[in-house]
Amino acid sequence: MSLLYMDPVLPAARPRPLPARPSRGTVPLPLGVAPRLGKSWTDILDKLDFAFQPIVNIHTGYCCGYEALLRHTDEVGFASIGDFFDCCHAQGVLPGVEGVLLAKAALKFAPLPGASKLRLFLNVDNRTLGVQATLEPLKAVLKEMELTQTCIAFEVSERHPFPSASDPAQIIRDLKRDAFKIAIDDFGIGFSGLQLLYMAEPEYLKIDRFFITNIATDAKKKLFLTHMVNVAHVMGVEVIAEGVETEQEFFSCKDIGCDLVQGFMIQRPTCSVEELRTHYPSVEDLSRRERRHRGSDQKIIFEQIERLVPLTADSDMRTVFTRFRDSKNHNFLPVVDNAGEPMGLIRERDLKEFTYSTYGKEIICNKNFGYKITHFIARCPIADVHTPAEKILEIFSANASSEGVIIVENMKYVGFLGAHALLKVINEKNLAFARDQNPLTKLPGNGIIHGLVTEALADRDNAYAFVYFDFDNFKPFNDKYGFRQGDRAILLFAEILTRELISHGASLGHVGGDDFFACFKGMDGAEVAVLTHAVSLQFRYEVESFYEAQDRKLGYIEAQDREGRERRFPLLTVSAAILELPSAHGPSTVEEIGWLIAELKHQAKASPDKLCQASLITVRSSALA
Repeated sequence: MSLLYMDPVLPAARPRPLPARPSRGTVPLPLGVAPRLGKSWTDILDKLDFAFQPIVNIHTGYCCGYEALLRHTDEVGFASIGDFFDCCHAQGVLPGVEGVLLAKAALKFAPLPGASKLRLFLNVDNRTLGVQATLEPLKAVLKEMELTQTCIAFEVSERHPFPSASDPAQIIRDLKRDAFKIAIDDFGIGFSGLQLLYMAEPEYLKIDRFFITNIATDAKKKLFLTHMVNVAHVMGVEVIAEGVETEQEFFSCKDIGCDLVQGFMIQRPTCSVEELRTHYPSVEDLSRRERRHRGSDQKIIFEQIERLVPLTADSDMRTVFTRFRDSKNHNFLPVVDNAGEPMGLIRERDLKEFTYSTYGKEIICNKNFGYKITHFIARCPIADVHTPAEKILEIFSANASSEGVIIVENMKYVGFLGAHALLKVINEKNLAFARDQNPLTKLPGNGIIHGLVTEALADRDNAYAFVYFDFDNFKPFNDKYGFRQGDRAILLFAEILTRELISHGASLGHVGGDDFFACFKGMDGAEVAVLTHAVSLQFRYEVESFYEAQDRKLGYIEAQDREGRERRFPLLTVSAAILELPSAHGPSTVEEIGWLIAELKHQAKASPDKLCQASLITVRSSALA
């Protein structure tokens, strides 16, 4: 008798009666979809359910899809999900069981809002990957629910070996030609992950939770993840950070360049589909708070994007040839799936074998020969429109054979940046930055400083501290030692600011002349004061070398004051005004902040330690009094 019809034999170490069938309201499979399994296996499968966990865009919070996670295997007598599948494999029913489970997950996914534009990420046992008995129930459900196969992303992991007699590369190629997507799961935990990445050419790469945990404080993990992301992007693969649980992990993954994020910070897996959303505003809010200087990049990128009309995954080959004939200035065209997400490029040169043969074009266009557009798609680097221009250039430069970079927003195709357009983006950005930086110190100028203060005032969730630095007795120093020596003193202070404060997350600016600015986010006011005082002391110590020995010995210089009277002036020091901006502060304007800092600066110059610090709330109260 075939094992397919035998009752399941549960692990001997865990003999326990099956519980009464729970009332879960799971969706039954349509007639003719489920393979013939023994009644006991059918009862077990009927008790199993799937929890869904969202996978969202790290920049915008919009949902890309959901991972289906098997639940309740413990209630049918198994210690783990792995034990369940091992038992199925041992009894020869794994392909049939896997087929039913994949179909059940698809049935639960289909009614979700916008399902046809989303992805269902399905974990699949390598031992059944590509087996028709596994795929047929899923294909039948997709057809009945009017969903295309591009909605499905199979998660392939190296936790289980592929069958020894099979060719994994061919299996994956066949799945991709059927328009299924491939995601490499648990990347980084095994020894052959890079080989699997190279062989599979997946659409998604899921970074294992091990590399995400505590990444904000683990420099080695940051280094590893950075290289993983860079390699993936060069191959046109989107990176999913799994298991993100804290804001610190989120920001680290975002800074490194991950495209999508999944984890408890966004939402825990849930069996109740009513709890799922298509947009997670909390993620968008986090990303917006960190996107300080990317607005200008996004604007420049949008201006340079070439909006090539893409082909779709279901375009026939005759349409492909027609598009190339009509697009005489392009030797490649982008291809997107039904959700509008890029699949890659189809290049004219890859069709030459058919184009220049006698009957090649008719053969490739004849559906009886089985040629599809998916047979000719070449991978292309992909970057989100919010990615910094330098990072996009880095992605492009790392792929010598690439025609350019496909630009996406919310993972949807937006346009294409070729080599020439990329150079224009970088050039425009450099020109824009040069226009708003101090020509002497090269620090950001007033435009960027204004933007920093504006964004801080709009952020009610975080505390900020603004520090305004102003030299003391700079005019008499300039008068005696000359403007060149004065410029050297200004450059010295800019170097000290950069050296001492950048590592603490400060954003710096040069207001002009001997006035400088620093902005701290989320730092305690007492710590800001310590750093500010250290900068002042360091400048006072180093600038003494700019004086002649006699003046250093005396501790002062003789020069004319603003009224033309000869008097003594102490050696250069710097005064600092610190204005703290608490979280949940009331409404304010950049002009009010400037006025308050000016008041504090006058008080700092009159104080013995050349420092004055106050909170926005305190200063306002004093002004009202």
